[in-house]
Amino acid sequence: MILQTIGFTKKSARQFFDSLKSAKSNLLIDIRLNNNSQLSGFTKSEDLAYFLDEICGCAYIHEINLAPTKELLDGYRNKRISWDEYAKRYKELIAQRGICDNFIGRFAAYERVVLLCSEPLPDKCHRRLAAEMLCDANPGVVTEHL
Repeated sequence: MILQTIGFTKKSARQFFDSLKSAKSNLLIDIRLNNNSQLSGFTKSEDLAYFLDEICGCAYIHEINLAPTKELLDGYRNKRISWDEYAKRYKELIAQRGICDNFIGRFAAYERVVLLCSEPLPDKCHRRLAAEMLCDANPGVVTEHL
């Protein structure tokens, strides 16, 4: 399995969907805490599921267990905690939830799975942390940032 990651901020709908089509993504896992915000534009959950299917032939699910808690996200955004502290707490949270243990089993039918969040780059984003944890827990899974 190839585990891809993508953010939608600073991308047009054309850039976003062309990236997914070119990468041959066949399942998008939305790992945002809030996937219905007005700021989400073309990536609001119901719209996104429709566009993915129609434009890319890609399935959609929202996996809240890979999202940070509101408190954790607010702490980082409001600069009450550093990136390093955020990353540490996020990894602890995901480990507690046990999502990495059965990831391959749940999504074995898909060859190219993409994790979605809002950040334009993966550097300081929970999608990169999630991808690293999933790859570490599932030998043979490799990451590709779109």
